[in-house]
Amino acid sequence: MEVKVEEVGTLTRKVTVTLPAKDVQKRLEKEFKKLQKESKMKGFRRGKVPRTIIEKSYKPQVEAEVGEKLVQETYFEVIEQENIDAVVHPQILNHNYEDDGSFTYEAQVDVRPQFEVTGYKDLEIEKPQTDVTAEDVDKEIATMQRQMAPLKSVEDRPVEEGDIVIVDYQGYHKGNVMKQVKSENSTVEVGSGQMGKDFEAKLVGMKKDEEASHEVEFPEKHPNPILAGKNIEFKVTLKDIKEKILPELDDEFAKDVGKEFSTLDELKDSIREKLSREKEESAEGELTDTIMQAILKENEFEVPQRLVEFEVEQMIKQTEEQLEKSGMNLEAAGLSREMLVQNNEPVATQRVRGDFILKKIAETEEIKIKDEDMERGFKRIGDQYNMSVAQVKEFFSSRDDLLPLMNELLNEKVIEFLRSSVKYVEPQAEPVEEKTTDEES
Repeated sequence: MEVKVEEVGTLTRKVTVTLPAKDVQKRLEKEFKKLQKESKMKGFRRGKVPRTIIEKSYKPQVEAEVGEKLVQETYFEVIEQENIDAVVHPQILNHNYEDDGSFTYEAQVDVRPQFEVTGYKDLEIEKPQTDVTAEDVDKEIATMQRQMAPLKSVEDRPVEEGDIVIVDYQGYHKGNVMKQVKSENSTVEVGSGQMGKDFEAKLVGMKKDEEASHEVEFPEKHPNPILAGKNIEFKVTLKDIKEKILPELDDEFAKDVGKEFSTLDELKDSIREKLSREKEESAEGELTDTIMQAILKENEFEVPQRLVEFEVEQMIKQTEEQLEKSGMNLEAAGLSREMLVQNNEPVATQRVRGDFILKKIAETEEIKIKDEDMERGFKRIGDQYNMSVAQVKEFFSSRDDLLPLMNELLNEKVIEFLRSSVKYVEPQAEPVEEKTTDEES
């Protein structure tokens, strides 16, 4: 077996493998004999079809199947022999049977970037605030108060923030009707942000039965891909206005919220505990993002493009699934794959680089997955899908199935290590601007 390795990019190698004619012809001969023995054609008994006819009928098929098997059987041996640290399955560029009877194939292989990770030790991070204030509790109580408030129709005034309105609307983009951005008798709580703060703000001041046209510019990162980055004109008809009659905040209100509460103070204590848990969970995610952004900033290196492409495809698939739930596709949403590739590629690159960094830290700090980590992962999945640990283990029966879970658990251990080793500092006070007097200016 002859092997030639060429560097065709910083992280890309072209591997050309030539298998000797005697081995290749032996494999072809074996397959033709097997096919000859099993074949039955009109005018011939089973196993008696002449070899020339077999080759004429099946040669392309046999050569393709044998070629695929030869690649599968030799590729990993070649990678190990040449000490190529491949990070993704190869792209087979071409394979040919040569005139001398040998077989040659070319594989394009992406390799692991070589780098030394820095900047993850002695990190100084502002710890997210998790204290629950009386104001936080009061806001939650006020939300409950609005949710439980009975409604009363309004006839003698325009829309105010906090009102519930019934509207018809139709969206237009560059003068064209957007079939997906249309609704009749839509209920909107003005100021809730349910329909977007800009859209709702423009409803304030409208009167019952009034028609109006409002322009709303949506940010690039808007969660609805149909609206993201677009300037939409909305033609709105306001059909009804209702105001909320807020109930008194007393012990009776607390009892209406839930039978487990006897007093308003008990309700407030419960809210405080809930908000504390939510803030802690949110802070963990925020802290992880801050740590990773700091490390990514310190470690710029090229990553395999095919891994980035794979990550982009996963992100596009997620967008397609979200649209499908609404009965739409990319075209109906005014999107294209090219646009999504362009928008998602920077994030995908950061994700791939971040994964390499976490693995490098694991290697440097000798962080490994242990049996108890796997058990914890199995239990978590079981709890999530109401399965026993034994059922989960059965699902992950092969190593290939296990690898994504092992990767996830290892990353979690590294992130926990980073959190525990970071130095927390107090948030910096906002600078106070000094006001100047007219004389000073």
